[in-house]
Amino acid sequence: MAEEEPELNEEQKKDIAKWFLLNSPAGEIQYVAKDLKKVLNDDDVYNEAASEAFPVYNKTHMIRLEMPCRAGDVLITSYGELDKNEYLDPRAAQVAIVDHVKQVCKEVRPATDEELPSPYIEEFRCALEAEMLKYVAEAYPKGFCSVYCTSGKDVEEPGSNFELVVVISAARHSPQNFCNGNWRSIWNIEFRDDEQMLEVKGKLQVGAHYFEEGNVQLDAKHECRDSTIFQSPDDSALTIANIVRQHETEYLASLQESYSKLPDATFKDLRRKLPVTRTLFPWHNTSQFSLTREISKELGIGK
Repeated sequence: MAEEEPELNEEQKKDIAKWFLLNSPAGEIQYVAKDLKKVLNDDDVYNEAASEAFPVYNKTHMIRLEMPCRAGDVLITSYGELDKNEYLDPRAAQVAIVDHVKQVCKEVRPATDEELPSPYIEEFRCALEAEMLKYVAEAYPKGFCSVYCTSGKDVEEPGSNFELVVVISAARHSPQNFCNGNWRSIWNIEFRDDEQMLEVKGKLQVGAHYFEEGNVQLDAKHECRDSTIFQSPDDSALTIANIVRQHETEYLASLQESYSKLPDATFKDLRRKLPVTRTLFPWHNTSQFSLTREISKELGIGK
């Protein structure tokens, strides 16, 4: 008789629940959470797992939340995180206070001077954000972007280095059509005043989930880098936007080309061209196999 599996303790249950929550496809964590709560049948374990998993999931997927009173939207990212529940909206100079588990913005407060970059840095940030908003509007109809200063936000004048980060997030959730997906890209731009150069590094990620009569997921990642000369805020912004446009367009084109080859190339390569006997199965003369003869005999075929 097989030994009974030992019952999981609360810590093990919490870790398993967190794994399922963190690995939920784009836009599906609330569905996973609802089922997990029923399976666990323990509110304490579920609440602890959810309180730890949801903030990580929200930041990883860079979800977009609407702020109250039509104050705009805010991206939930580690770059805008001021506190565990507070996220900066640099465009409106506001701080959103969010409920991670419910995925809603509860209230908004003005950002303090200490939370915002200096006027010199803000000039570069605003110029870049304006160009990126134009690009995102044309490339991702349901996309959103924010530009943050991650280093050197107190720089007051030329002569020092600083860094800006462009975050682009676009999601399309259509569970009624059995598909969800999102696009996430992060662009780190180092403004090297001493070298009069800009170093651009991009990380792109595409996730998709199709679950009509099956379960197929895509998780594609790509990294790239580029550089250009240090210019005025407006000129730098235009150049950076063109670099982002070029790399993202090329990556999307490569994805489309790869997946257009799936039916004719990739899927065929997953199957053996011949069985292990290295000979084709003789469908025209199956009677040579004893199994076929026995079945025919049992069913009275050929009499």
